[in-house]
Amino acid sequence: MSTPVWILLYLTYSLMCKWIISWGGAERIKGWKSIFFTDTESTDWNIEQIRAVMLLFWVVTTIMFVIGLFYPQYRFYNFESRAR
Repeated sequence: MSTPVWILLYLTYSLMCKWIISWGGAERIKGWKSIFFTDTESTDWNIEQIRAVMLLFWVVTTIMFVIGLFYPQYRFYNFESRAR
């Protein structure tokens, strides 16, 4: 995966996390819709729990982003064709 694509994916994910944490997204996805954003059984969570989990996910993703930025071989997927 190229570095610009890697950065674009991270910026897109960061924007989603910022929306959920700070811009009222947690209120909008509360309930069954939060499953699509947290990938956990979060239907009974309140707004603060959703925000806390998204903050944790954002921190972990940021660490993975920085590692992948400096060591491209650790990026989660490579779009280059392996068959030759």
